[in-house]
Amino acid sequence: MSRLSLLDLAFFIAENEASPKHVAGLHILQIPKGVKGGANFAKQLYEELLTHTDVQPPFDRVIHFVSSALMPSWDTAGSVDLAQHVFFHKLARGANDREALYALAARLHEPMLDRSRPLWEVHVIGGLWDRQVAVYYKMHHAVADGITMTRWVVESLQATADDATLTPVWTLDHTRRGRSPFKKRLDPQMAGTVWKQLTANSKRAVGIGRLTAMLALEGMKLTKNAIALPFMASCDTPFTGNATPGRQFATAAVPMARIDAIRQKARATLNHVALTCLDGAMHRYLADEGVTLDRPITIQMPVNLRREDEKGAGNKIGIILVDLSPPTDDAYVRLRNVGYSLRSVRAMIDSVAPEAVETYTILTGLLGQVAGMLKLADTLTPLGNTLVSNVPGPAKPLYMNGALVREMHPLSTMPATHLMNITLFSYAGTLYFGLIATDALPNLQRLAGYVEDEIAALEKAVGL
Repeated sequence: MSRLSLLDLAFFIAENEASPKHVAGLHILQIPKGVKGGANFAKQLYEELLTHTDVQPPFDRVIHFVSSALMPSWDTAGSVDLAQHVFFHKLARGANDREALYALAARLHEPMLDRSRPLWEVHVIGGLWDRQVAVYYKMHHAVADGITMTRWVVESLQATADDATLTPVWTLDHTRRGRSPFKKRLDPQMAGTVWKQLTANSKRAVGIGRLTAMLALEGMKLTKNAIALPFMASCDTPFTGNATPGRQFATAAVPMARIDAIRQKARATLNHVALTCLDGAMHRYLADEGVTLDRPITIQMPVNLRREDEKGAGNKIGIILVDLSPPTDDAYVRLRNVGYSLRSVRAMIDSVAPEAVETYTILTGLLGQVAGMLKLADTLTPLGNTLVSNVPGPAKPLYMNGALVREMHPLSTMPATHLMNITLFSYAGTLYFGLIATDALPNLQRLAGYVEDEIAALEKAVGL
């Protein structure tokens, strides 16, 4: 058995039916030309997946909430029935377009994972348009964050179409490289309060002090555009409120070549360009809904705290608050404002220990969770307006069982106090914007469409 980290434990504490804590990915595959029985490719793929019964860590782990240390811990399942984790769906002819696929993905993303079993699922979806197949992966956030889950899935895919080897993600042992919470032995003498764990080492304590001082200077307006202060975001947007169980999913896809051209022309980064387009798209959407802001949109942005060579399971992320651009109709001015804000935040994050950022994340998350548990999100000033993550994916095309993975779309978790979450994912020359929202947010697809409009506006603004 092995105990959970505080951050992983927080995902269980914060979870409920309206705010399940899992991350997911939707891959769209092209059935290879010349494959006989192409219409049955998805069903055959599903049936072959079920034959791979050698389930490796962490896909064989179950959560136990009662242990000798009175803390939740992971244990190895006696057996794993793949029929409870791998599923098949077929869309009906005439109702098998992209909209129908996204609607199914949204439904699959709604329910919590069954805690009596290992916390993951894989869904194979057949009957799609243009001889395509989809695979939806779902994993609890306490097992892996989005970056880790992406790495695991990529490791299970092949680099060429000639390699028809099928290596399901659960057959690879992802705990052998680097440190993993699943390898750590339980300390029976584990004791102390949460606060002691949060401030157990000097790096964490010094980092917290430095971060607190920086936030205090920001609050006194002696610094500008560092980490945004919590609970200062506008409460007038439809992006926040008490989360509801229903889900909807929408995407935008932008060729990386267009983004690179803007980057080179404006001397910006991918993050600067992507967040500038999102900022403009959200302001357009708000204008449609009759909302005009007098301050920047504030996003909650996860940052990866792992060392470059660290490969363990679980989570090692921080979530910080970032103000985007003050409202403006000039796309170029917006880009410069966003770039300045992100550079200042990056400098601030790099100046403190990762443990301090993790502690800041837990403490602000607890405040947000209390607001969610008390159903106060409709009345209190929100922590931020929405979450935006950026998960780097593989640069070259990958294959599964000989089928080209044409698209990779991210689906993230929904905080109890938000109605939308956005994840950016780069794959094979395209940047995908995955928008997941509750049913309470109107016209999500329109917001996704505005992202592509804002790319065009930014190209014009920089002279392309």
